[in-house]
Amino acid sequence: MRLLQPLLVVGSIISALVNAQFPSSSVNLTTVTSPVDGNITVSYKIPTGACKTAYQNQQQYTGWVSVPGPFPANMFFWFVGAREPTDVLTIWLNGGPGVSSLFGMFTEVGPCEVVEKGLNQYDTVAREWGWDRASNMLFIDQPNQVGFSYDIATNGSMDLFNSNQSAPPQPVPNGQLPATFLNGTFASLNGNNTVNTTETAAMAIWHMLQGFLGAFPQYNPPNNTALGVNLFAESYGGKYGPVFSDVWERQNEKRQNGTLSANKTLEIHLTSLGIVNGCIDDQVQAKYYPAMAINNTYGFKAMNDVRASLANGSIYATGGCLDHIRQCRTAESTYDANNTGQVREVNDLCAQAYSNCYNNVVSPYAESGRSFYDIARKSPDSFPPSTYLEYFNTAGFQQAIGSVVNFTMTSQAVWDNFQATGDYMRGPLIPKLAGLLERGIRVAFIYGDRDYICNWMGGEAASLSVALQAGSVYGSRFTSAGYAPIIVNDSYIGGVVRQFGNLSFSRIYQAGHSVPAYQPETAFQVFARVVLGTSVSTGDQIDLEHYNTTGDAEATHTDKLPDSPDPTCWLRAMQTSCSDGQISMLQKGEGVILNGVLYSASSDWPLATMAPTSTQAASSSSSSAVLTGVFTATSTPKSGGVVRDPQNSFAALVAFFAGAVLLGAGGL
Repeated sequence: MRLLQPLLVVGSIISALVNAQFPSSSVNLTTVTSPVDGNITVSYKIPTGACKTAYQNQQQYTGWVSVPGPFPANMFFWFVGAREPTDVLTIWLNGGPGVSSLFGMFTEVGPCEVVEKGLNQYDTVAREWGWDRASNMLFIDQPNQVGFSYDIATNGSMDLFNSNQSAPPQPVPNGQLPATFLNGTFASLNGNNTVNTTETAAMAIWHMLQGFLGAFPQYNPPNNTALGVNLFAESYGGKYGPVFSDVWERQNEKRQNGTLSANKTLEIHLTSLGIVNGCIDDQVQAKYYPAMAINNTYGFKAMNDVRASLANGSIYATGGCLDHIRQCRTAESTYDANNTGQVREVNDLCAQAYSNCYNNVVSPYAESGRSFYDIARKSPDSFPPSTYLEYFNTAGFQQAIGSVVNFTMTSQAVWDNFQATGDYMRGPLIPKLAGLLERGIRVAFIYGDRDYICNWMGGEAASLSVALQAGSVYGSRFTSAGYAPIIVNDSYIGGVVRQFGNLSFSRIYQAGHSVPAYQPETAFQVFARVVLGTSVSTGDQIDLEHYNTTGDAEATHTDKLPDSPDPTCWLRAMQTSCSDGQISMLQKGEGVILNGVLYSASSDWPLATMAPTSTQAASSSSSSAVLTGVFTATSTPKSGGVVRDPQNSFAALVAFFAGAVLLGAGGL
C-alpha cells in the first residue's frame, strides 16, 4: 500500500504519512526453475533484518512462486527455520477470505513482532512463544492478490476511509487529508486474475508447494517419518483446512496410481491439520450463534432472549438458513461438484444461503456493540495491534523482502469473488475432516472461548460431528472422552481438551478469535503437542491408537470478562479499529497522527512520555526467557489459571523496548 515518510503538516494534523510510495523494482531476487515442474519458477532472497528471530542462525527466505494457470500468479511466501533442527514443517494460513497470512506471522505465531523504535522508526523483537520454537514455519499469502502476492504490479490508489482501491493513481480528493488517500503499487485489482472458490485456491497452493519444496527439498519432511507437513489455518481456515488437505491427499493418490507422474510431482506428506477458531460448516455450527450470544460461559448477554429466539427460529424455518444451505449444496453436487465457481445458478443459490444465514442468524449480535471477534471488547476492536501495517509499507522492509508491490492486508477482489460464488456455504466439509482421520492424519480443533464469529460451541459441535462420521471407534471413544485440563506450565491451566486418538478439541480460556495473540503460551503448547503427536493435555508421550482424555463430560468452566480497553485508531485499519468519533476527527483534520495512529495530542503517544530504565535492567529482561523447548506436565496445578491481558503484555513489551531505545541501547 503506502509508506511512512518525513513529517507533513496538514491543517491541524501532523502526519507521518505521505500520499505516494512506489516500491523499488530493483529487489535482487534469485530466480530458479522448479526441478519438478519446468512451468514453475521460484524467486527468493534472504530478508536480512526484516524479522529478528530468537537465534541468528535461523534460516529465512522470502519470495514468490510463479504458478501456472489462466492468469499470472506470483504467490508470496516467508519461510523461517526452527530454533532447533527438526524435520517438522508447518504451513500457516489466515482466513478472510482474502486476508494475508503475515497477520498471523507478525501478531500471532511467527518468530517476531513489530515494535515502535521512535518516530517513523520500527524494529522487530523475537516472540518468546513463536511456533518456530517447535517447527520450521512457512507463511503463504493466498489466494493471488492477497498480502504481497500479485498478478501484475499495478500503480493505483487506496482511500483509507472506505478501503476502496483504484487504478491508475488518482490525486487526493479535494478536502481529504492526504494521509488517508495513498498511492502505491498493488496487484491489478482484476477479479479475473484470482480464484473464486476454496477448491481452486487449494490447487493453486498445491502448485505453489510443488515449487517451494522443489526449490528447497531440505525442508520437505521425509515421508517415512512420523513428522511431516502440518497445516494450521484460522477463521476462514475452517474452509481452507479441510478442502486443502483433501485436495492434497487426492493429489498424493494420483501420484500413487499413476494419474500424476511421480517423477514430476512431490508428495505433500500431511501429518496434522489444525483449525484455529474456524468457521467450518453452518449446517452444524449455525445454531450456536444465538446460543453463544446469550448463554456463553462469561455471563454476558449480547441480546435479549426474544431476539435470540427469533435468530434461532430463522435457522429452521421454511425458507430459512438450513433450507438455503440444502438448496445450495444440492445444486452444487449436481451441477458444480468440482466447485469451479463457473455455474451461475449454483453461485446464486449459495450466495443467497450465505446472505440468509448471516443476516438472520449471525448479524443480530451487532446490536450488542461488541466485537464479533471478542465478546469482551466493545467495537471497534483494535486488537491485535496493527503496528506491522506501518512497518510493512516502509521502503527498507520492502527492499529487505524483495517486494515490488505494497502490502494489501485484505484483497477486495478475492472477497468479492468468494462472495459471488457463495463459497462460504459450499460443502459439506465435515466428511472431508472425517476422511483425514481415516487416513491417519491428526485433526485438532483449537478455539478461544471469547470469539463469537467462529465460536467454540460451534467448533465443539463440529468436532463431535467429525467423530461420528469417522467410524464407530471415533464415534464412541471421542464422544465419550472427558475434558482434561490443558496444563501449560507448572502454575497455569490454559483450557480444557477432549482427545481420542488423532482427534482433539481444545477450548482455550480467555482468548478471542486470534487465539495465539491472546494466549501465546497456551496456543504454542497445544500446537507443539499436536504436531508431535503427544497428549494435548500434558505433553506426555502416548499411544494414539488407544489414548483418550478423562474428566468432565462438558467444558463448563465459567469466568469473568476483562474490561474493554479504548480502541487504538490505526489509519491502515480505519474501518475496524477507529470509532465514529475518531473518523470524524480525521475528516475534520483534528488530532495528531504518529506512526500511523491517531492521537488527540502528541503527548498521548506512549513513546513521548516513556520513562527511561537502566540499560542493565533492559539487558537482563531481554535474556531471561528460555526460547526453546516444549513443556511436559508432571502434575496438575492446584489453581485453574489466571487471566492474562494480552494488551498489557504488549504494552509492557513496548515500554521495555522504548526504554532501551531512549538510553541508546539499540534494537533487541
